[in-house]
Amino acid sequence: MGNKPHEECGVFGVFASERTNVAATVYYGLFALQHRGQESCGIVVNDDGIFNSYKDLGLVNDVFTSERLEGLGYGNMAIGHVRYGTTGANSRLNIQPIQVNHFKGRMALAHNGNLVNTYELRHELEQQGSIFHTTSDTEVISYLVTKERLTAPSIEEAVNRAMNKIDGAYSLVIMSPAKLIAARDENGFRPLCYGITPEGTYIVASESCALDSVGAKFVRDIKPGEILIFEKSGIRSINDHCGKRPHKMCVFEYIYFARPDSVIEGASVHKARLRAGAFLALEHPVNADIVVGVPDSGIDAAIGYSNQSGIPYGIGFIKNKYIGRTFISPGQSAREDKVKIKLNAVASVVKGKRVILIDDSIVRGTTSGRIVKLLRDAGATEVHMRVSAPPFLNPCYYGTDIDSREHLIACHHTVEEISKIIGADSLGYLSIECAKKLAQHETGEPCDYCTACFGGEYPTDVPTEMYKNKFDQKISENKPNADK
Repeated sequence: MGNKPHEECGVFGVFASERTNVAATVYYGLFALQHRGQESCGIVVNDDGIFNSYKDLGLVNDVFTSERLEGLGYGNMAIGHVRYGTTGANSRLNIQPIQVNHFKGRMALAHNGNLVNTYELRHELEQQGSIFHTTSDTEVISYLVTKERLTAPSIEEAVNRAMNKIDGAYSLVIMSPAKLIAARDENGFRPLCYGITPEGTYIVASESCALDSVGAKFVRDIKPGEILIFEKSGIRSINDHCGKRPHKMCVFEYIYFARPDSVIEGASVHKARLRAGAFLALEHPVNADIVVGVPDSGIDAAIGYSNQSGIPYGIGFIKNKYIGRTFISPGQSAREDKVKIKLNAVASVVKGKRVILIDDSIVRGTTSGRIVKLLRDAGATEVHMRVSAPPFLNPCYYGTDIDSREHLIACHHTVEEISKIIGADSLGYLSIECAKKLAQHETGEPCDYCTACFGGEYPTDVPTEMYKNKFDQKISENKPNADK
């Protein structure tokens, strides 16, 4: 786990009425979802029942050159995936989408989220003779769907039956030779929506910003528990799993994960972050000269704080646009300099000023300390840090890589202690009560959220063991001594 929480991945699907360049459409969709995963990506194209695919470690524009996209060919369906792994190591084996061939046909599947009963399901399947090639929970889902498909009359019924067994967070896009299927878990932890292009092509995506990137008009969110089937005869919905559990969208989608231009569950992500800043100003006011945000995720909340408090907003940092999460940090000293390379304080803005610094979260505290120091070195006389999320106090089991309390600074220190550790003059977190009020539907009704990583109230049963590479560790533990 790094200094920022990471979300598992993003999914994208295309269903066209005729053969077209669906690979290019998925490419642009994945590019728009790149913020949801930077470790690996993949695309599978369906050309009249023949699946062509390519996937690799790396960013979308690095993996999919023009030659590789051309190699995927045309088709009428395709699905894609960008990954940041929360279950299973970062390896080529775990890159999605996953493909399965069986006597009833082919299937490709991409998954966003994290199951809470993966270990039990995998153990049961292995006892029945299943052989796993990856260490991700996505392969468990694919095995269950395939197993049900052997007796089910259709792929959608196989998905319906599999959903009786899997528990946790999952937004799925599944492709068979004739159908594109979108499915979402009963709690609706992770976002999933669909839209349509002017040409009549249906698009399924983790966020609405990906619909915009390919010229599709947003239609609606897939409902929690819903299975949506796209086929030549039209769209059908299976609602057998809808309404069985309370809707619990992950609140951190609005705080950090989602792109600001996305609309999730009828609520603008940008507006939710403005509200977070406004709530911070009400809960933790301070006399200061300027409000600055940590690029990019802290800027909207900083503007919200400024609007509410009347303290001017300023651009306190310049971000190097050419350094992403793939930046290589060889050695400890280079890692410590990474913040300086990615961010630089604007001395003319902060020198001699009492600064309110807004960021979306504090995980370990190391990055926050370095950012505070950047402001001090640039001449800020005071630095008051405000965080647009409550303190992380609990593991997340639904697709965020907060997998233990061990490295969470708020689990081991008080707010006052954390403030001293990071070198700030004061520190204030958003309350859980205000976090639950961040986003509102267009009707004005508040959304309902999962805030378990803050408050510990989990919407589902939780696993007795859960850590990012647990299957890799189990495999290592069970190797013969000669292999150790």
